[in-house]
Order: sequence, then structure tokens, then C-alpha cells
Amino acid sequence: MSHYTGGCLCGAVRYTITGEPRSVSLCHCTHCQKLSGSTFTLNLVIREQDYTQEGTTQLFEDKGDSGNPVLRHFCVTCGAHVLARIASAPGKVVLKGGTLDNPGHFVPAAEIYASRAPAWLPPVAGTQRFPDGI
Repeated sequence: MSHYTGGCLCGAVRYTITGEPRSVSLCHCTHCQKLSGSTFTLNLVIREQDYTQEGTTQLFEDKGDSGNPVLRHFCVTCGAHVLARIASAPGKVVLKGGTLDNPGHFVPAAEIYASRAPAWLPPVAGTQRFPDGI
């Protein structure tokens, strides 16, 4: 069985994933840009039952393009965005790949909200680009 670990910047939140992600993608939406301070985030969609966490996260309720809630979880100490739970995807967790101990293990297959990517950023090799979410 696969086993991956990660955590926030300060180490107050640590997690383990068992099993493989359902999808791995880069998201260029404006919310991901703002919360990461970058042009995209690496997102792993995993089954909620495959995620265990130690440490406390603060919840921020955001809204997706659909208008449905997106519950974003941040470390209460360092503010790192660890994961999101999306109302339209029950039983799934969207893990922020930059919080993994070894994020290079996962290769994105898609870029979503590519219409919001900066013009200077070329498509990432090996990904399928979608102008909006999928």
C-alpha cells in the first residue's frame, strides 16, 4: 500500500496519505493564485478515508465557481494552506501538493483554469489543459 507524508511550514500539522490520489492537477484559478502567492497550486484529489492528520487547522469557508462552499484548512500557527474540502465532491479531500514531504513524486496530468494562467507561462509538458475547471 502506498504511504505519503507531509505537513505545514512550521510542522504543527502533519498528515499521512495511504493509497494513490484519484487525480493530480495544477490549478490556475484566482483563488489558488491568491492563497498560494503563486500562479498555480498542485492539487491531489484523494479519498477522505485515505487521509489522517495530526495537529489543528483553521477553517476558512470560500466559494467555488459553482457557488458551492469550499472549506479551506490552514495551519493555525504558520498559515500554510494544507487542504480543501469541496461541497460538490463529498468524501474527497483536495490536498495542496506543496505541503507533501516529497511533492516531486506526483506528476500532474491536467492544468485547470488554464485561461487564468499568465500568458508567459507555457503549458506544462504532459498535461492536458482545460480553460476552466473540470
